[in-house]
Amino acid sequence: MAALLRGLRAGRALRGVVAAQTPTKPQCSSLGRGFHRAALRLQDESKSDKPPSSSSSSTTYHEHYQTVSAEQETAGGSREDPTSVPAAEEASRPNTSYQDQGGEQGDEYETEEQLQARILTAALEFVPLHGWSVEAIAAAAETLGLSSASTGMFYNGAGDLVLHFIAQCNSQLTDVLAEQHNQVQLGQADPKKTADFLRDAVETRLRMYIPYIETWPQAMSILLLPHNIPDSLKHLSTLVDDMWYYAGDRSTDMNWYTKRAALTGIYNTTELVMLQDSSPDFQDSWNFLDNRIQDVVNMATTAKQVQATGETVVQGLMGAAVTLKNLTGLNQRR
Repeated sequence: MAALLRGLRAGRALRGVVAAQTPTKPQCSSLGRGFHRAALRLQDESKSDKPPSSSSSSTTYHEHYQTVSAEQETAGGSREDPTSVPAAEEASRPNTSYQDQGGEQGDEYETEEQLQARILTAALEFVPLHGWSVEAIAAAAETLGLSSASTGMFYNGAGDLVLHFIAQCNSQLTDVLAEQHNQVQLGQADPKKTADFLRDAVETRLRMYIPYIETWPQAMSILLLPHNIPDSLKHLSTLVDDMWYYAGDRSTDMNWYTKRAALTGIYNTTELVMLQDSSPDFQDSWNFLDNRIQDVVNMATTAKQVQATGETVVQGLMGAAVTLKNLTGLNQRR
């Protein structure tokens, strides 16, 4: 209201000035400028009379609008960029590794063969209590948090357990022999004589039976079942072949078969001696093994001598036959 009253008073003053003066062109121009200044003054005064709350409220509304807009842009950006998910949230997500219909499997997927091997390895701990039986496999499955019905995975029952143990022992022996061979190749160890190498290899392998020696006759009877004989012979032949290979044998003639057959016999007989050996640390069995290994080496040497002698005899007989033909004239051309 005060600004309006001041505007009315200024207008009356301007009208009084216009009435008192003669209307000339320069004076009109002065009056126009004066009226313009008065109008600007009134505008300034009206702005200064506005309550400060309206200005602050408009500023507050503007700042609130900017804040809300920034939050919406941030939320929209987080929805559009999947990489903005925090690492903690990623870690808290459950593991959904599985095998899909296409056959692709996750990193932590366990195949049926791997699960069977894990159960059979755990079952060896229960062999002294339950023997080589399905009960040992069931006890191992329960310790792994599986149902005892998991024994249905093993169609051969106790045979699978015994064959798994033999394959595991053969693999361990192969690792030992390969490590010794590498040390010799690198000059870190001296090479052994063939007899000493074979003796140590057989003893190392048979010592793996000692923790189960009380129940090993049961395992041997399981291996002699008709449906287990092929796998049993396969493991035995692989074992003996690895021993001779790392001993340095590279023969390709009949000696290849005779050497492996002889070592197989020594291995089996020493195994039988162990079952009845009551000496400390099975010392009687190792003495028996020493004697038999030396026999194999001597037999190989004798075989070579016999072969060389036989070839000499054959060549001598052929030479004699040719000489006889020459003397009798049967070899002359007519």
